[in-house]
Amino acid sequence: MPVREGETAPMLLATAYGFCILFGYYILRPVRDEISAADRGNLQVLWSAVFLVMLLAVPLYSAAVARWPRATFVPLANRFFAVNLLAFFVALYLLPESARVWIDRVFYVWTSVFALFVVTVFWGFVADLFRNEQGKRLFGFIAVGSSLGGIAGSSATALLAQHAPVFLLLLLAVVPLEAAARLARALDAYADRKSAALRCETGEVGGSAWSGIAPVFRSPYLRRIALWLALMTFASTILYFVQAHMVGEAFADRALRRAFLARLDFAVNLLTIVTQGLLTAHILRRIGVGLTLALVPAVATVGFLSLGVHPLLATLVVVRVLYDSGRHALAKPAREVLFTLVGREERYKSKAFIDAAVYRGGDLLSGWVYAGLAALGLSVAAIALVAAPVAVVWAVIGLGLGRAEERARR
Repeated sequence: MPVREGETAPMLLATAYGFCILFGYYILRPVRDEISAADRGNLQVLWSAVFLVMLLAVPLYSAAVARWPRATFVPLANRFFAVNLLAFFVALYLLPESARVWIDRVFYVWTSVFALFVVTVFWGFVADLFRNEQGKRLFGFIAVGSSLGGIAGSSATALLAQHAPVFLLLLLAVVPLEAAARLARALDAYADRKSAALRCETGEVGGSAWSGIAPVFRSPYLRRIALWLALMTFASTILYFVQAHMVGEAFADRALRRAFLARLDFAVNLLTIVTQGLLTAHILRRIGVGLTLALVPAVATVGFLSLGVHPLLATLVVVRVLYDSGRHALAKPAREVLFTLVGREERYKSKAFIDAAVYRGGDLLSGWVYAGLAALGLSVAAIALVAAPVAVVWAVIGLGLGRAEERARR
């Protein structure tokens, strides 16, 4: 990964920012996933609520993007979620135990929104700073910070889950979010001072709260990105529901579930960081964006076929680790490179619409598909086999995106 003059400092700042974001999220993720295992009969309802909240959140975020420069709205987004965590802490501490089931459900919806928004804001900011050629060289390393944050967060939860109350984990997650806000300000200030190594575009993005949506339907390039992401959400959702079912059946104790899920996240992030540190930049440069985007769908296809033949918890662990590590280490940097070739409004607003509304819309549809297949009497194994052909189509779309990226770059 050759780093050129002027790139080291912003690359390290972006890496540290990604570390803090994922550190905070992975502290909370096992808590969220344990709720899904405990309340698995209502998952599709919860995901419907997530989608509706996203429809409200995207225009509010776009309005902030249109009104304020990135030095304001990026830190503001992180601090908004930190304040929300403090509110959950107060609710868990003061409200009676009988209210816990509804606090859990609201927290599940909130965490699902949080997970996408903070990551979307981070990568939109990074794509606004670095150019396409820089992204292919540097995004893999920047993503290492995210994986290290995931390892730190999941490790902290794995150690504390059986010994500390949940509200303590919420307080712990506030710290990296505040650090992320400060790093975003520092990175923007560096871009203002050292603009030769980074993009020179600064100031307000402009437009309206809704102006990022139309380009997604108007641009074939953005439509392909949205379709690729929608198919990824289908594969991820089916795997997530299979996981919720199998983990819920395997562990009766909620603390044991949290600890198991945290260890699973640790394994995912460990493999992710090895791949990012040693392979991601080389793979992106050698085989291109398109083939890189097709690799994870290929893993998903084999994984669903394996779960269809051997629907065991051990099979799930292997599939989940390979799939999620590939998604984070390869698919995520490759997809973010695509956004370096669009305008600023598309980097922030259209990207937010795709990453939030389209992503959670895909979750919603996929969740009800899973519920419908289960209602028809299909087993976990049979549902996995149904998902395999969809993953093949997902791979084909990835190859097409690679060709579109080449045309846009030229």
